[in-house]
Amino acid sequence: MAVGRRRAAEERREFEEFAHSRGAALFRTALLLCGDWHLAEDLTQTALARIYASWNRVKHADSPAAYARTVLVRCYLSHRRLRRSTELPVLDSIPEQAAPDHDPALRVALLAALAELPPRDRAVLVLRYWEDRSVDETAAELQLSPGTVRVRALRALTRLRRQLAPHLDSLVP
Repeated sequence: MAVGRRRAAEERREFEEFAHSRGAALFRTALLLCGDWHLAEDLTQTALARIYASWNRVKHADSPAAYARTVLVRCYLSHRRLRRSTELPVLDSIPEQAAPDHDPALRVALLAALAELPPRDRAVLVLRYWEDRSVDETAAELQLSPGTVRVRALRALTRLRRQLAPHLDSLVP
């Protein structure tokens, strides 16, 4: 009986180390996907809960970080399919965040344009360009073919450029 408890404690410690080391990156990805701080926290917690429930399988995966990212993206896409996910809180102001070396106006405009994309297109762009994943990695995480990822990325980037075009003169020095 003591061996089982020790083993459970060891697995819990391993998971806590993993969650501590990957939690911030998962949250950043969730925030980029959904654009809402609180929903990003919820998605991150949901993903970590699902990972914990299958920790034995996750820790033996080729890349536990990629597995966790896949779980997070699937949580996001699942949330977007729910009817209640269309409700958005109205913010009087955007929370201030330190962003040295970056143009905050460009970042806000880009995030606003990104928020107008369909969820899968947004997921493709976030994984491909913010997370710097290859086409094959993105395709595997989203369960799409590499060709579909390329087409979605191309179309989504075209939409972003079209949305940002009227503002580029004022955003880019």
